[in-house]
Amino acid sequence: MKLSTKKPIFAHMKPIRLMTYRRGSTLPPLPGHLLPHSTELFRVYEQTPGYAPVLVVASIDGRPVSKLLAVIRRSVRWFPPSIIHRCEVYGTGEYFDDTFPQDELFEMMLEHLTGEALKDCFLIEFRNLPKSLFGYKYFRHNGYFAVNWLRIYNSLHSQSPEERIEPKRLRLINRAVRLGATTGEARTEAEVEAFLQMLRRNYSSKIRKHFPDLHLFRMLMKQGAAKVFLVKYKNKIIGGSFCMYSGDTAYLCFSGGLRKTFAWLHPGAMAVWVALQDAHAHGYGHFEFVDAGLPFRKTGYRNFILSFGGKQVSTRRWFRFRWTWLNRLAGWLYR
Repeated sequence: MKLSTKKPIFAHMKPIRLMTYRRGSTLPPLPGHLLPHSTELFRVYEQTPGYAPVLVVASIDGRPVSKLLAVIRRSVRWFPPSIIHRCEVYGTGEYFDDTFPQDELFEMMLEHLTGEALKDCFLIEFRNLPKSLFGYKYFRHNGYFAVNWLRIYNSLHSQSPEERIEPKRLRLINRAVRLGATTGEARTEAEVEAFLQMLRRNYSSKIRKHFPDLHLFRMLMKQGAAKVFLVKYKNKIIGGSFCMYSGDTAYLCFSGGLRKTFAWLHPGAMAVWVALQDAHAHGYGHFEFVDAGLPFRKTGYRNFILSFGGKQVSTRRWFRFRWTWLNRLAGWLYR
């Protein structure tokens, strides 16, 4: 636990104290309801092998006014071979005092977190920013560079998923149901384990995207913050999806299926569809696909998820390397 004090810009305001927490045993009771910055997720990270949480809390007279949760994890790449530690932050924090400017609080927490994270990490990444311009000058001031990114989400307020999905996609899904494919939420630990193992093999060998330790999934489900949905054919799991929930948004984090063996049943589409329908049925306002990718790189996956009726929104991700020269080079390349 580390303490620092910052003076606010406005002279009439009281000093702000910033506390850094790295162990759950030292965490005080904190307000908030957003999962990405919650003490519940902090403890999930803490209990997951290879993950280390860092929570920055800003307070005035002992009263928390904002918090920012980051996670440090080990990243292993086979080509070129390397092992680095990277720090990831989802969003820009959570705020509890409307009388204090959020951007000023964020500036203080960002500067503090950057100094803490660079002690252990080669790279810091901020993703899933709610507003693409929020904190722009503070990121720049702290040596970050921006990469344009995309977010794709479905609004579940005004229209049902059946009204938004492309007719061709819906016909393929209905055909798979007629041929015997079934969907539903995983009900047993054995089902969850079988699906997660299948998903890990799929991501490790084909997609080459970071796949978390399975303990992370199990802990999130125990917290009631996530669900696993399955696609089955003759009682065999052929696909599924993993969703997390925060506020009024459902986040599709991972999905997939045995596309080669059961291509005629479209398990990937079925896996997205069951999660989307469940979010709508439980009153969530938005359904977001967590990683839609870079805007200048056309992918089949992006076209696939857009076929469910989602909206494409431009955003940014912010990155900061430990090495200053590498930051400058990356900033020039992505200017």
